[in-house]
Amino acid sequence: MIITDTLLYKLMSRFHLIFGIAVFIVFAVTGSYMRADFPDKDLIPQELRLLMRSRHIYILFSSLIHLMLGVYMTISPVRWRSSLQYLGSMFLTASSGILLWGFIVETYQLGHFSDVSRWGIYTSLAGVAFHIIGGLTGRVSSPHVSKG
Repeated sequence: MIITDTLLYKLMSRFHLIFGIAVFIVFAVTGSYMRADFPDKDLIPQELRLLMRSRHIYILFSSLIHLMLGVYMTISPVRWRSSLQYLGSMFLTASSGILLWGFIVETYQLGHFSDVSRWGIYTSLAGVAFHIIGGLTGRVSSPHVSKG
């Protein structure tokens, strides 16, 4: 089977949409887990509570990036730009895992800040930057939209 640019565009968009929904579900599950695990929020130190909430919001942030790409992504027709976009998608996918790992490690294992979430945010930043550079110029309308 030959993978055309149109097929690859559809696969990437669908991947980001489905992955974004999955990460959003993880966000909802981790929120329920936090509520069940720490029902009395006044008993835990405020620093830990702030840490938990921020790491939880990072998961939401990651899911929203994927959902937006799933809906609005257009692949550049210029090969080097589209390569940057694919690289950006890999970085963003990895960042979702790193941010989830940061939530688990920093909230439940360590109980304090570490570099895990920081690297997840840096990886997200790199992924977004690659998408911006790759999609900034040479934009064409998405293949499934007819002009007329």
